[in-house]
Amino acid sequence: MTDCTALVETPDGPLLGTRDGSLDAFLGIAYALPPVGERRWRPPVPVPPWTETRRADAFGPACWQPKPRTGSIYAERYAQMSEDCLSLNIWAPTHAKDAPVLVWFHGGALVTGSSCDSICHGAALARLGVIVVSINYRLGIFGYLAHPSLSAESADDVSGNYGLLDQIEALRWVRRNIAAFGGNPDDVTIAGESAGALSVLFLMACPAARGLFAKAIAQSAYMISMPELKTPRHGHEAAEVAGTRFCRQVGCDTIDELREWDADRLNAAAAEQLFETWGTIDGVILPRQLIDTFERGEQAPVPVLAGFNSGEIRSIRFLAPDVPQDQSTYEPAIRERYGDLADEYLRLYPPHPLEESLLAATRDAMYGWTAERIVAGQTALGQSSFLYLFDHTYPEADRLGLHAFHAGELPFVFGSLQQPPMHWPKIEDSAAERAMSDAMMHYWVAFATHGSPDVPDLPQWHPYADRRSYMAFQDRPRPDVHLFPGAFELNDEVIRRRRAGGNIPWNWNVGLNAPLRQFAGGVEANRS
Repeated sequence: MTDCTALVETPDGPLLGTRDGSLDAFLGIAYALPPVGERRWRPPVPVPPWTETRRADAFGPACWQPKPRTGSIYAERYAQMSEDCLSLNIWAPTHAKDAPVLVWFHGGALVTGSSCDSICHGAALARLGVIVVSINYRLGIFGYLAHPSLSAESADDVSGNYGLLDQIEALRWVRRNIAAFGGNPDDVTIAGESAGALSVLFLMACPAARGLFAKAIAQSAYMISMPELKTPRHGHEAAEVAGTRFCRQVGCDTIDELREWDADRLNAAAAEQLFETWGTIDGVILPRQLIDTFERGEQAPVPVLAGFNSGEIRSIRFLAPDVPQDQSTYEPAIRERYGDLADEYLRLYPPHPLEESLLAATRDAMYGWTAERIVAGQTALGQSSFLYLFDHTYPEADRLGLHAFHAGELPFVFGSLQQPPMHWPKIEDSAAERAMSDAMMHYWVAFATHGSPDVPDLPQWHPYADRRSYMAFQDRPRPDVHLFPGAFELNDEVIRRRRAGGNIPWNWNVGLNAPLRQFAGGVEANRS
């Protein structure tokens, strides 16, 4: 139970939070001015310094977002949604001094989610000696609209990526103020899951974020192709074209006219028009496709911990192809699409059991390939890199067919086993589940503290450079080497060929969802 208040004098101004024993919490701290009216679709503006004490004892509103799908295990109900959403939360050990800092970016496809999500509260991790910061950032149409008029307003002639700019501004706030809470501004680890992990990759690739963090954790990241600002490429129309079409669809002639809409109306229009939310490759904030940045070695040279879940697609099956009614069509369809790579594809993802192959193929192309690409890229830069596979399950998840599902690791990483969303598969309160959570929390804290997940009395987690080592979280942590042999190599080659062709996206359209002519010059091209 919270028993008293905690006062901190930050460089920006005094804040009054709460103290619960040995833990202080400061919630709903505004790090930028409300991005409303003329500030809608502009870079964030830092909050000016203040002198009167501000209360920081309640979460700020979530960004406007669509209503969650009925029955979704990820559904959260937010008491407030607002464009005035640029706030952050801090959990800090009382009397912390020069403590490592972990900054968390929530997931939700850059469209949903909030820093107040119950599953990702930072108290349990903070009790292990790190300062945890979670942030809100602009989502959906509010955070990622590109348009020629918005580009013209920018000194760099770019638009979109406003949510990413919010994240950078939050990191600047942390660098400026975190020492007042006992944190080390030079020892910041950025971390996130799903779209939060994609955000971690954006920040690693973004020149403007360089120097704002020292380590990175990417849980179930996806290094997919993104639209470019002004040029159609990789199967995406130009981001400015998409923004122009949206304005036309909702009957607006100018951006200024759209800025006059209230947020509720704009949020509803974006949902009705199926506005697609992406990062934008603009040559400035995001200089090039993420894979190009990592191949060139231009990403932030920091230690990284990255991984994915064995059952990623079980809770997001819309990403995988439907199981064909006539399963005998599977092998011919794969051979038609994958040509000289078909034998290896069918070896990895055979016709029996077909549904499992469809789920595994999509998982490996999106999340598995990305995780290994990240750790391999950082290893090539001489940075300590650690790979994991979350393969842990429990009775209720198994009953629902959700073994190690997407985001299933979050309650274990945050020590929130009994605080998941309302439709989440219930985790039994048992010694085994608590032990798994305790292990994962200590590994994550050790990485944030030392850049290496070395924990006494737990199995040693070897770096990826050591025989492509990884840690499998199953019934307990189990070190192993060479995860899913052949899967990374196959997907790396498929994506390499698609990139060379330049006319279709990669990662999303896997297996039976792959186009018939997905490689430049046909399926037999580019064998080398």
